[in-house]
Amino acid sequence: MRLPELVEGRLIKRYKRFLADVELLNGEIITAHCPNTGKMTGCAMPGERVWLSISDNPKRKYKHGWVLAEIDHQQVLDNSPARLSLACIHSAFANDLLAEALAEGVVEELAGYSQVVREARYGLENSRIDFLLSAPQRRKCYVEVKSVTLLRENGIGQFPDAVSDRGRKHLRELMAMVAEGYRAVLFYCVQHEGIEVVEPARDIDPSYCQTLLEAMAAGVEVIAYRASITPKAITIDRRLHFNS
Repeated sequence: MRLPELVEGRLIKRYKRFLADVELLNGEIITAHCPNTGKMTGCAMPGERVWLSISDNPKRKYKHGWVLAEIDHQQVLDNSPARLSLACIHSAFANDLLAEALAEGVVEELAGYSQVVREARYGLENSRIDFLLSAPQRRKCYVEVKSVTLLRENGIGQFPDAVSDRGRKHLRELMAMVAEGYRAVLFYCVQHEGIEVVEPARDIDPSYCQTLLEAMAAGVEVIAYRASITPKAITIDRRLHFNS
């Protein structure tokens, strides 16, 4: 996925969830929109390099939008070797990345479906599935996408980064689809180049993690892929191990 032209700066602070103050390279201090509702643990450290998009839409209150962050592992992890990794904090990009990967046949586990519908209504809890895949003589496949940016020790990425009642709801809906005879997949899109393996964040949301185990036991498949990230483009290109 090609990115629009981005401008570089240094993060001053993130606040009120949706706002971030950034000093641009020319010394100008601006307020940017932060398109991420999570805690963004480790991805919003003051002083880190960030990249912002610029919108010419006159109706937008903030013309800059935060897209990328450069993560200093030594700053966010204890006893970490020196390393810098790029992370995309725009969680909604995860769906667009998977759409592109599906079109290009990158995700082998989801290949072979001729029809892809996004945001289809389904389930008993007034939900929308991120992707509904279908093909003649194949079971429909319901795919829920989650963006992963929480980095822990030893390259472990975890989800969720905050208590997620919505995440539990989605797991229940996926289990219901399996019970009806369909295929159901939870797809973790890792938008952090420092993450090498994915697992549930048991210390953050034990209820979500328990529901995830129940979903897997019921037949919900879990797949994790990582994206390569540059200020020019983001592309899903590597499967990661999921440790339940």
